[in-house]
Amino acid sequence: QVQLAESGGGLVQPGGSLRLSCAVSGILPNIYRMGWFRQAPGKQRELVATRQSDGTMVYADSVKGRFTISRNNSDKTVYLQMDDLGLDDTAIYYCNALTLTYDIWGQGTQVTVSS
Repeated sequence: QVQLAESGGGLVQPGGSLRLSCAVSGILPNIYRMGWFRQAPGKQRELVATRQSDGTMVYADSVKGRFTISRNNSDKTVYLQMDDLGLDDTAIYYCNALTLTYDIWGQGTQVTVSS
């Protein structure tokens, strides 16, 4: 069974940084895209950043210049470096892996930005 294991969430003060990691366990060939989405209380889940296998990256406007997505294709891991975090970044962050056949989500990791 394929699973995504997220780590790196936590509590941080405004202006701080966190690095999220997501690793694929199990066999999942031909991953087209891996990325991060988030859901804040009372809001819909939204895209944060994705990276396709050809290197194409997409960022939400709200995180451009502050967040950086990177991916290690060999071990099927994706990272999200989050800098200059603000209160509006508080959310549950979900990892996603997309192939032609599967659309897999992690359990989510909580990121809380608070002074």
